Amino acid sequence: MTDLWLVGIGTGNPGHVTLEGQRALREAAVVLIPRKGAAKEDLAELRLEILRASGSAARVVPFEMPVRDETLPYAERVERWHDEIALRWAAALEGAPEGPVALLVWGDPGLYDSTLRIAARLQPKPRVRVVPGITALQALTAAHAIPFNTVNGAVVVTTGRRLRDHGWPEGAGTVVVMLDGECSFRHLDPEGVTIWWGGFLGMPEQVLEAGPLAETGPRVEVTRAEARARHGWIMDTYLLRKA
Repeated sequence: MTDLWLVGIGTGNPGHVTLEGQRALREAAVVLIPRKGAAKEDLAELRLEILRASGSAARVVPFEMPVRDETLPYAERVERWHDEIALRWAAALEGAPEGPVALLVWGDPGLYDSTLRIAARLQPKPRVRVVPGITALQALTAAHAIPFNTVNGAVVVTTGRRLRDHGWPEGAGTVVVMLDGECSFRHLDPEGVTIWWGGFLGMPEQVLEAGPLAETGPRVEVTRAEARARHGWIMDTYLLRKA
């Protein structure tokens, strides 16, 4: 693998893929497709649908995503997981046609995604090209028709883990939370806080909730749990703003 193309594909809507991204998928020789078990098989199918919509004739090479060892400390757990993913990429590509290898990256490869960090582990190191994509932040603010920031206001993008452990980030008027499986907004004082939440953003299954955190937070928890039970998985994010 001498050339690795990381193509941002948005949040599940084939229309999110840019013209540059479509062209990259048509010009790639191989496309790596992660598989995450039967419960998440539709994630692989979404990627295949995007390939078909782009007119790609690349050879599709699937690989099984490893599972993180939850018994390890968080940082070590993630490091070992990334190491294993890089090994599986290399193993899957043995005997594959020569030419650019593409990976379809949810959202954008440069924002809250580890594909670039995993690619840095490959030996020999390939030439990496990044094709930007629509992010969950853009899809969320578009779905609710709200601006990302207030006038002259600071925005902090963080994780549910940090929100839970450290509370509202100092100096932030707006907080966007990514990668939160625990509805960590429950740990905040809801006074004066509004939440805009979205799951399956950009997809036909999209679900949205918005309003004062005190009233809307419990509704988000119910909606999220029901949606996850229906599909076996959920991708969601939310924006919090203080009055």
